[in-house]
Amino acid sequence: MLQKSFITYLTHEKRYSQHTIIAYQKDLDQFEVFIQALEMDFAEVKHQQLRDYLIELMDDGHSENTINRKISALRSFYKFLHRLGEIDQNPAVLIKAPKIPKRLPVFVDAQKMDHLLDSQHYFDESFPSVRDHLVIELLFGTGIRLTELLQLKDTDIDLYSGTIRVLGKRNKERIVPINKQLINQINTYIDLKKLQNFNNNLPILIVTNTGAAAYPKLIYRIVTSYLNHVSTNEKKSPHVLRHSYATSLLNAGADLNAIKELLGHASLATTQVYTHNSIERLKTIYKQAHPKA
Repeated sequence: MLQKSFITYLTHEKRYSQHTIIAYQKDLDQFEVFIQALEMDFAEVKHQQLRDYLIELMDDGHSENTINRKISALRSFYKFLHRLGEIDQNPAVLIKAPKIPKRLPVFVDAQKMDHLLDSQHYFDESFPSVRDHLVIELLFGTGIRLTELLQLKDTDIDLYSGTIRVLGKRNKERIVPINKQLINQINTYIDLKKLQNFNNNLPILIVTNTGAAAYPKLIYRIVTSYLNHVSTNEKKSPHVLRHSYATSLLNAGADLNAIKELLGHASLATTQVYTHNSIERLKTIYKQAHPKA
């Protein structure tokens, strides 16, 4: 019952994304299994049980990112219970998250992306290929997240003003500009989609070969398949294209605040991580070009 109230709170008051809500629900379910083995319920948990749980997660080999997300879920949950008066003290207050080693965002060089997207070798005129081409173009050309791509509707595209309306995290809406080439591709795709005569009239922009709404695994397969042609990075995901979009803008001299707005970041600190990629690029250029390097 407490979990259900918490999930309702996250959904309607905090307006968390469905992806985050599902992750938090799984995290709480996993913690519940742990405390049931101790014959305890959520309201009886103290700091010691939370600490023991985190030690178990570390012993099981979970990454720092995974553990930090689980800590975040538990902190939010117990803060919620404390606010409701279900517990006298919040046992998660003193929990310390493990430090995450700083990693530079993985990205694909803009020239490699241009080669992929402009080459006639990788795409044909069939519906699946035109759809795949558009998926890559949208992710790299707008920097939208996977969930944002899946939620895009035909009506979110304003072909006249050259913009798309994106519904981001916590239902925050933003407008992202698109170039003329992408506008033409969207037009071509929508016209081709109509010719497929699917047995449904979904308003969703990106659909499967049968006209159903696209799903995360499909987008991952599309991105991985095409990035294999131009990238040797181990990581190949829709988010890599988001990183590539931001890095390309920064390398071309775009203002950091403008990139923040385009990406839908709540904080400039989140966007600043891309400056490290630009610094590394400058170091590489210096080493290659300067006689004293």
